[in-house]
Amino acid sequence: METDEKQLTYADAGVSFEAESESISRLKSLVKTTYRPEVLSDVGSFGGLFALQTYREPVLVSSTDSVGTKLKVAFKVGRHDSVGFDIVAHCGNDIVVQGAEPLFFLDYIGINKVEPAVIEGIVSGLSEGCREIGCALIGGEIAEMPDLYAPGEYDLVGTIVGAVERDDVITGSEITPGDYLVGLGAVGLHTNGFSLARRILFDRCGYDVDVYLRELSATVGEALLVTHRSYVKSILELRKVCEIKGIAHITGGGLPANVLRILPDGCVADIRKGTWDIPPIFPFLQASGNVEEVEMYRVFNMGIGMVVVLAPDAVDAALASLNASGESTFHIGEVVLGDKGVQGVGS
Repeated sequence: METDEKQLTYADAGVSFEAESESISRLKSLVKTTYRPEVLSDVGSFGGLFALQTYREPVLVSSTDSVGTKLKVAFKVGRHDSVGFDIVAHCGNDIVVQGAEPLFFLDYIGINKVEPAVIEGIVSGLSEGCREIGCALIGGEIAEMPDLYAPGEYDLVGTIVGAVERDDVITGSEITPGDYLVGLGAVGLHTNGFSLARRILFDRCGYDVDVYLRELSATVGEALLVTHRSYVKSILELRKVCEIKGIAHITGGGLPANVLRILPDGCVADIRKGTWDIPPIFPFLQASGNVEEVEMYRVFNMGIGMVVVLAPDAVDAALASLNASGESTFHIGEVVLGDKGVQGVGS
């Protein structure tokens, strides 16, 4: 049947091949800066190829996560590299707690409309994060879906794969009463608690991202977009000098939920508040939102990004290694005998 209607194209449906092609050409050089000798494929391959080498009995360790609603802040500020770094740091921390060396990373960007400068910003952050931990950015996906994502918005998800020798996996099973809890300092919210932080700062207080907060010595946007600290290098160096009995990455659920994940039966993590430095953003959020202390410890990291469990005779060597790696370290408590649990925070 004849018709005078215009012939439809994919571009008419809101998807641009040209924009995606330009984005890919921009990011190729960035991605290649992360490559390790084990990478056998090139940008644009259907699948990323990685030759697993040097391990006697390798155990692959993987993790997938997203940046969450921190992205909403990135949209408001118009800065996209920091969230790229965030997702690599978060995923890397998640596997190093089990002793794994990060090997390669894959990303997913679902976006309303492909804007090459935005994609380049995200991949710039991803590449920086991968170089930081020695991980290859081996592949990814850019999906333009105008009917799914709001204008100016995107989602960012990452998957990391690492490896550790079977005999070297850190499980927490060897933790016993008398062990020390050493906290590694956080630099801000990292990537958790942003739904509450945004509700406090944007909805209750009515701030915009460019409002300067004297209490934080930064604008709202700057304070919220402080990147997630990567502890990967520090932990891998620590493994060389002492036995690590357990490590908890303090993400969603805060100290109570995450430390609990690594404890064996009969062990209680007795955490002493006041033994570490709390970054000013946390008391500011608590006061501005009238948030109960128990809720603060359940939602935010409260200044501790990781908890390392060590035997007493390993503490001195461990602190020397961690401090040499640039970490702020705090003796935040001990493991005591009792029904499996965490006490002192969040209750």
